[in-house]
Parts: sequence; C-alpha cells; structure tokens
Amino acid sequence: HQTLLDCYYSCVVLFLAYFVLQVIYARRKYKISPPMTTGHPEFERIFRAQVNCSEYFPIFISLLWVAGIFFHQGAAAACGLLYLYTRFKYFQGYTVAAQGRLGPLYASTWLLWALLGLAVAGLLAHFLLS
Repeated sequence: HQTLLDCYYSCVVLFLAYFVLQVIYARRKYKISPPMTTGHPEFERIFRAQVNCSEYFPIFISLLWVAGIFFHQGAAAACGLLYLYTRFKYFQGYTVAAQGRLGPLYASTWLLWALLGLAVAGLLAHFLLS
C-alpha cells in the first residue's frame, strides 16, 4: 500500500501548479506575453524559480518512489516533506533576490542525496538479501 506516497504525488502536482500560477500572475503584472521569458527582473526571477523547480521534480518523484517502495515509506515521506518545504522556500527566496535561493537550494540538494541513499540501500537490501 503506497497511500502515503500517492498523497505526496498529489502534493507535488499542487506545488507545480502553484509555481506555474505565480508565473502567470507575473506575466500579467509585468505585461510579458508568452513565449517571452525576459523582461522585468522580478518576472525573470519568478520564471527561473518555476523552471528550476520543475526541472528537479522528476528526479525527486523518482527517488521518492524508489526509496518509499524499497526502503521505508515513512522515511521517504519525511525526506519528501522536507524537500517540498525547501523547494517552496527556494521559490520564495528566488523571487525576492537571486541570492535568496542558495540556502534552500543546498538543503534541497542534500535531501535529494538522502533520498538517493535510501533508494540505493533499499534496492541493495531487496536484491541482495532476497
């Protein structure tokens, strides 16, 4: 039963939707029509923050699922919750100033490495101990 991980998948979709909506609002505020991706510096930071978060979410989801299935759902969920929080803080920090993204970026990277470690440990245990 992967109900906890299913919930996380829904949360990730909501996070991505929130980030996309922020770009839409910024486009309207600064009158920047698609496909333009340059303009007001605040719009550019919001756009980059959304793109950067979107680029990392497939990696996050993959590691979350593998760690949750093969290691432990609770440990993966805890890392996942912290990851979502750090990505939210990353987005908020980046929209204010480019330097505001660094602390949350380092924390989210550390959490991806932790999920990778859990996933590898789970896979090794599953295939080598069975």
